Amino acid sequence: MLAFFKKRWWIAFPLVLIFLGFTYWVIGKIQYRLNVMDIEEYEPTSTLVVPEHELTHAKFPFIDVHNHQFMMPIQNLDKLVGEMDELNMKVMVNLSGFRGKYLQWALDNVNEKYGNRFVLFLNIDFEELDDPGWPDNTLSIMEDAVQKGAKGLKVYKSLGLTDRDNNGQRIRVDDPRLDPIWSKCGELGIPVLIHTGEPVAFWSPKNKHNERWLELKQFPSRYKDPKTNPPFDSIMEEQHRVFRRHPETKFINAHLGWYGNDLAKLGQLMDEIPNMYTELGAVLAELGRQPITAREWLIKYQDRVMMGKDTYNKKEYHTYFRVLETADEYFDYYRKRHAHWKMYGLKLPDSVLKKVYYQNALNVIPGIDRQLFSEE
Repeated sequence: MLAFFKKRWWIAFPLVLIFLGFTYWVIGKIQYRLNVMDIEEYEPTSTLVVPEHELTHAKFPFIDVHNHQFMMPIQNLDKLVGEMDELNMKVMVNLSGFRGKYLQWALDNVNEKYGNRFVLFLNIDFEELDDPGWPDNTLSIMEDAVQKGAKGLKVYKSLGLTDRDNNGQRIRVDDPRLDPIWSKCGELGIPVLIHTGEPVAFWSPKNKHNERWLELKQFPSRYKDPKTNPPFDSIMEEQHRVFRRHPETKFINAHLGWYGNDLAKLGQLMDEIPNMYTELGAVLAELGRQPITAREWLIKYQDRVMMGKDTYNKKEYHTYFRVLETADEYFDYYRKRHAHWKMYGLKLPDSVLKKVYYQNALNVIPGIDRQLFSEE
């Protein structure tokens, strides 16, 4: 029989395809009869009838303090600025300015037409901390970058998680070899926007009780196996020790410091560390599911929170506006793997909105054109 099909493969091949197709169809029918459905497919349409206010334009001009534009040295900025205008975004902070020639080219491109619409932060290589010339060479890079127009330092999550020194040891966020960097930022008058750690659920078992299970399924590398990663609390405490050790430096703790799910804890940190600020990048879903608590918290800490988005997508800003400005109930977040739950509006007072949207950033990030906000 095998020899028969080898000689007549043109017959066997279609038969195999037909068999596989039939098997797939049968499995689908069985799943349907048994009501089997993947959570990624389940998209129920709510029958709830409540007021809806779809917003595509922020009530007040805003500064996005957390964005990434990796092609800025060669990017045609006309389209991006046009979209910013439609959103009412007056200034975008590009945290991926890098350093050296890359930073210079990005600044040159920005300054050609849109010098007051973009702010660039520089990035440094922390894995050089054991190399000859540390920290002087890096401090010189920082000084030169600020002189050219950089307005802050962005620290990526690799510090504390994956960065290694020359001995192969994890570089702790509070490693004393890094102290000259934080001090230099204070001396230069620039803030540090620092991303430390990841959502605490990434350290939890990947089972039915993990609310970020879908994200860990789609991106398995984001799981932080306790056997190979330091505990969540340990990494966060390293970060907080740096903040306390350098009161002369302003730190913007990215992503609500990964305590958007525990605003009481975040508030305690705010009270203890007056030079710590925070922003909303990629964690709006944490606020939108606890509207009463989040509204009270934002009003209390209205001088310390800034607008941020992280990954750029024009339409996704609309959800930010709706959560912050309206009292809408039970509406979708824009990314299912971050939030399978629904959002509720906070309807923040105008005075608080202005601080979150732009006033706090003006007070923390140097050199932003205040005339862009003069009508407010």
